[in-house]
Amino acid sequence: MPSDIQPEPLSVFSRLLRASGVQSRRPGRGRERQPEERGPARAGRVICVASGKGGTGKSFMATNLAAMRAKAGERVLLIDFDAGMANAHLMLGLNPKYDLGDVMARRVSVEDALVEGSSGLQLLSGGVGRRDLAQPTRRELDRLFDLLSLQEERFDLIVIDHGAGLGYGTLTQLAATRCLLLVTNPEVTALSDAYALYKQVLAVNDHLRVGLVVNRAPDETVALDAWGRFRGVSKRFLQRSPEYLGWVPADRAVYDSVQQRSPVCLAAPESASARSLRALASWQAITAAPTGGSFFTRARKALR
Repeated sequence: MPSDIQPEPLSVFSRLLRASGVQSRRPGRGRERQPEERGPARAGRVICVASGKGGTGKSFMATNLAAMRAKAGERVLLIDFDAGMANAHLMLGLNPKYDLGDVMARRVSVEDALVEGSSGLQLLSGGVGRRDLAQPTRRELDRLFDLLSLQEERFDLIVIDHGAGLGYGTLTQLAATRCLLLVTNPEVTALSDAYALYKQVLAVNDHLRVGLVVNRAPDETVALDAWGRFRGVSKRFLQRSPEYLGWVPADRAVYDSVQQRSPVCLAAPESASARSLRALASWQAITAAPTGGSFFTRARKALR
């Protein structure tokens, strides 16, 4: 874990956006005309799932969370924003014909790009190997967020599976969210990268609830040790820390469920990992967190 990084003030918002390639909105002539902002009549709840590095099991968490909430009777949309490297469809056993790139290019509508999974869960895939999705422009993201904003009134919960790290589109959405699930592993590299992401998210969004889960821990002792190290550094340098949501063991059921292309919560509901995930899915912030209006409208504003 890093021990020499000092907390950054909230005033770094614009600097962090510029560093990530997001242009600031500036007044004056010649400014690009923006699409009309049109928020939903009723905004659903949104939870972002992110990690500091790849390979932590972030998509595993997002797909199981979405599947469990859908099974409980909620109208759930899972958006795989790991653009160009999407794998949520594989974990759900789905074969989408269209993806985010098709929506962004307006080849199809959002509704036509959705594919239905178990218990009515809807998936919007991020696509695989798509260069246009890997580095979208500000205009493309603004258009995509505008289209996605109208979906908020159709669903009770939208789960967004982000790519690892802080890419162009991820930062703007994390600046807009009210609820973030941060996924890490016990390894020092995963903890260090998760801390770096947590620190930068707080610099652009001081009003969100963050829950941390330690995935693929061999036992509770290791998981609690990892949490203790993360919490200690966060408290020391940021004067705050996430909520600890628990840990998920690395058991055989997880491997088998991925091979079967089915969430472990459905494929092996009595496994140790599935029991841990059920506790995670009951996090109070997912149900009770205020929306504060349209998530995607706030994300569009963060782009500018």
